[in-house]
Amino acid sequence: MKSKFIKCTVYCFIVFIFNGTHYSAFGQLKSKIIDKTDQIFTSKRYKQSITERDDLCGKVKVLRIDSVAKEKTIETKENEIKELKEKNQKQKQAYNDLLNSSLTEAEKLHLALKNKNNELEEKENLLKEREIKLSEMQALINRQDSITKALNNLVKNALLGFNSDELSIETKNGKVYVSLSDKLLFKSGSASVENKGQEALNKLSQALERNNEIDILIEGHTDNIPIKTSIYKDNWDLSTARATSIVRILTENYKLDAKKVTAAGKSEFFPKASNETPEGRSKNRRTEIILSPKLEELMKIIQP
Repeated sequence: MKSKFIKCTVYCFIVFIFNGTHYSAFGQLKSKIIDKTDQIFTSKRYKQSITERDDLCGKVKVLRIDSVAKEKTIETKENEIKELKEKNQKQKQAYNDLLNSSLTEAEKLHLALKNKNNELEEKENLLKEREIKLSEMQALINRQDSITKALNNLVKNALLGFNSDELSIETKNGKVYVSLSDKLLFKSGSASVENKGQEALNKLSQALERNNEIDILIEGHTDNIPIKTSIYKDNWDLSTARATSIVRILTENYKLDAKKVTAAGKSEFFPKASNETPEGRSKNRRTEIILSPKLEELMKIIQP
């Protein structure tokens, strides 16, 4: 718009100066001026266009360079984003794996603790059961001791009239042992019970007749001096015959339950003392009456 305004102004100025001039000459001059003016303006516009074009090309180049740089930047950012996504995915996977692993370990630990608790509970229950059994056994032992002591006192009181070298009474392993010497019961080499021995057996049977649940074991013992007679082949025969003789007296004469009485011959093989001296051999020639009370019946013994 500015160049057109200048061009029109120049045209008007030329017309004003050369007004009245011969039309032909004026026409030629006018044409030259116009041509020259057009050349001037055309050249200026061209240069301006060239400048504008160059400027635009420079801007386009800058824009292209900037666009390429931005595209590279965008591509770099996209790659970074991709890497970050991949890294994030890996981290998520690692986290999930760790979480699953932790859960698995926690489950294993929980299961182990549960099994341990169950095992401890079983052991505690077993320990309680054992404690109850031990308590029951201790109570049973205490009752056994109490009853055995009462039985021991009962037998001692029944046999008070006899000397210590004729019989002895002791408590061992919950049983009462009445040891009757050979001097009290038998003559040498005989299985027939003497009168004083029968008196002792009578008193003993009277103490036991109200307690039929007591098991009675009769053991015959000898010294190591060999014996051989028309009746007894050896000490086995003699010890067994003496035990059997006492069993018959207790069951037949004094009516003790034969099912509760047992006879056994021990011969010379369970000595109480050395067989090297007469005193020792005298102690070994004995008959032992072993009383084994049954627990369920023992309370009858200590009742008033």
